[in-house]
Amino acid sequence: MRYMIIVKGDERVEAGEMPRDEDIAAMADFHEELARAGVLVAADGLQPTSKGFRVRYNGDEREVIDGPFAETRELIGGFTMIRVDSREEAEAWARRFPNPAGEGNPCEIEVRQVFELDDFEPSEGVERFRRMEAEGKLT
Repeated sequence: MRYMIIVKGDERVEAGEMPRDEDIAAMADFHEELARAGVLVAADGLQPTSKGFRVRYNGDEREVIDGPFAETRELIGGFTMIRVDSREEAEAWARRFPNPAGEGNPCEIEVRQVFELDDFEPSEGVERFRRMEAEGKLT
């Protein structure tokens, strides 16, 4: 099962402030450990919302809305995807995740289980996703 560890955005991320060297080193240490354990699937930080956009759906119409977006507490600053055998294992890794705001600072990460194709009832659409996965187009 896959879990996404979600790092919340904050004012520093939105201002384009880069992480401190010691914070990057702590994240690198942790992610190397995930890789050695064979559970790391992906990990990336996200640019500020000023470089992004949203698509708003209204019936058949699509509207593109450029960032920045005001509510920083609702934003994602980055993520790590892990593949583990249980929720307990995901919790154990998440508890060791370095504090994105720097040790000693208040912060919160969110961990969510990712749907797997086996979670859905069989259908033509699910089979199309299985083919894409088999062809290496999905991981």
